Amino acid sequence: MTNKLHISLAQLNPIVGDIAGNIVMAKNALAKVPSNTELVVFPELFVTGYPPEDLVLKPSFMQAVEDAVHGFALQSGAMHVLLPCPWRHNGKTYNAVHLIGDGKIQATRFKYNLPNYGVFDEQRIFESGPLPAPIPFRGNTLGVMICEDCWFPDVALALKNGGADCLIVVNASPFETGKLERRLEVAKARIRETGLPLIYVNAVGGQDEIVFDGASFILNQNGDSILRVGEFEPDLVHTVWEKTPTGGWLCGTGEIKLHREGPALIYQAVMLGLRDYVTKNGFPGIVLGMSGGIDSAISAAIATDALGPDAVHCVMMPSKYTSQDSLDDAAECSAALGVSHDSVSITDIVTSFEMELSHHFTPVTPDITHQNIQSRARGVILMALSNSSGRMVLSTGNKSEMATGYATLYGDMCGGFNVLKDIYKTDVYKMAAWRNAHRPEGSFGPAGPVIPERIMTKAPTAELKPGQKDQDSLPPYDELDAVLSGLIEKDLDPAGLDALGFNIETAKRVQGMVDRAEYKRRQSAPGVKITPRAFGRERRYPITNGYKG
Repeated sequence: MTNKLHISLAQLNPIVGDIAGNIVMAKNALAKVPSNTELVVFPELFVTGYPPEDLVLKPSFMQAVEDAVHGFALQSGAMHVLLPCPWRHNGKTYNAVHLIGDGKIQATRFKYNLPNYGVFDEQRIFESGPLPAPIPFRGNTLGVMICEDCWFPDVALALKNGGADCLIVVNASPFETGKLERRLEVAKARIRETGLPLIYVNAVGGQDEIVFDGASFILNQNGDSILRVGEFEPDLVHTVWEKTPTGGWLCGTGEIKLHREGPALIYQAVMLGLRDYVTKNGFPGIVLGMSGGIDSAISAAIATDALGPDAVHCVMMPSKYTSQDSLDDAAECSAALGVSHDSVSITDIVTSFEMELSHHFTPVTPDITHQNIQSRARGVILMALSNSSGRMVLSTGNKSEMATGYATLYGDMCGGFNVLKDIYKTDVYKMAAWRNAHRPEGSFGPAGPVIPERIMTKAPTAELKPGQKDQDSLPPYDELDAVLSGLIEKDLDPAGLDALGFNIETAKRVQGMVDRAEYKRRQSAPGVKITPRAFGRERRYPITNGYKG
C-alpha cells in the first residue's frame, strides 16, 4: 500500500467522433505529465467526445471505440489512466470509465444516473449500470463517479460504504451561467455525506450549441477548495496526495484560478464556442453582414477574437434606407478590428425584385413584405460570398429577437452559427462595453476599444423603412428582456409575471410573440448555450400549438 499518490488532471478538448485523434490526444497528454505520475484522469466519454448522440447506435462506431481502447491498453505501462468511453457489455451499451495500465483494462465502471433533461438524453442511448464498487489501486481504493452520478447521494454513499478512500468524478458538464457555483455546491454535499476528498475533472471546448468550460477542481474532506483549473482552456495539472496518520488523503495545495463573472464569463464562452465550431468543422473563416448596429459589431468582435482578423470578412449591404452614420460606423468598427470590409449595395437588387413582383402587390400589401425583400436580398449575398470562399455565414440575431420573431427567415436569420442566440439584447450592450475595456484572454483580436461609441449609444434599428426603430415593434429592451427571462427561463405565464409586478398586457403580448415565432426558431442557426434555458436542444415546444395559457 502506498502512502503517496501522484495524480494528474487532464482537462482536455476532444472532438466528437474523432476516436483516433482523441486517443492521440490522450497519448500526448501522458507524454507531457511528470514522469512520476501514477494516475491520469480524463473527462467523461473522452474517447468519443461528448455528447456522441446517435453515433453510439452504430455498431461500426462502437467497434472502432473498442478497437481503439484495447489498442491503447496494450501499449499502456506503469502510468495508469482513468479513460472514459461508451462501452458494450452483454449486449448493452453503457457510459463507462476504464482503469487502464500495465498493458490491459484493469477495471470498468458504468454510469448509474443517466441524465434525461435539458441538453441531455442519455437514457435514449445508454443503459444504466449498477451501483459501482470502488476500484482498487496501489493498495488503496478509488471511488469513481461519472458526471451525473455526483449530483445524487446514492453513488457516493455506495462508494463510501464500499471502502473508497477518495471520490473522483469524470465530467462533461456543459457551461451555463451559475453552473460552476452549482457544481461546487453539489460536490460539497457529497463530501458532507461521505467525509471523502473529491477530484472533479471536466471537459473543455465547444460542441455544436454546447460549451464545456473546464474549471476542474479539487475539494478536501472538509469541502475547502484546494485547486481550481482555469476556465475555457485545456490544461494538465499535477497533484500530490499523501495519506494522513488517521487514514485520510490530503492533496497538496494547488493554484485556485479566479472565476470570471458577468460579461467576461459570457464573452469567453461564446468566443470558445465559435472558435471550436469553425475550426472543428473545417471552415476557413466567417463572413457576416456588418450593418453598423450593435449586434453585428459585437459578433464581428467575438469572431475576430476567436479566429483572428484574417479569418473574418465583414460586408456592409446598404439600401436606400441605410444612413450615413451606419455606413461610417460599420467601416470604423471593421477598421478597429483589423478585418476585411466590403460594401455590396442591395438597392438595384431590391428594385429588380419589386419590379418582377409588382403585379402580385397591391396598395394593401403589408409593408413587412417589402422590408423582408431587403433582408432576404442580404441573405442571398452573404450565402453567395460563403459559397465562393468556403467561409461560414455568421448570423447576428440576439435572444430577444429570436424569442419574439423580430427576424427574417432566409434573411438576417441565415447562417451556420450564431454567437448571440442565447444572449439578450441588454446583455449584448454589457458585453460590448466590457470588450471595449478588456482584451479577452486567448484573443487573436486587437487590444483597446473596437466598437465605436455611436454604435453603443444610438437607438437600435433595422433600417428597412424610413425612421424605423426597434422599439416601434418591441417593448423597451430592458422591460422586454425581463419579461422574456420570466417566460423562458422560469416558465412563468403572464399571470405569474403580473404577480411579480410586470405589466400583464405587455406579458401577454410578448408571450404571443414568443409562441408565434416557434416555427422560425426551428429553422435558425445553432448558437452557444449561455442561459439555463436555451432555444434548441433544451427548450422544445410544438410549432402547431393550440395552448394559449
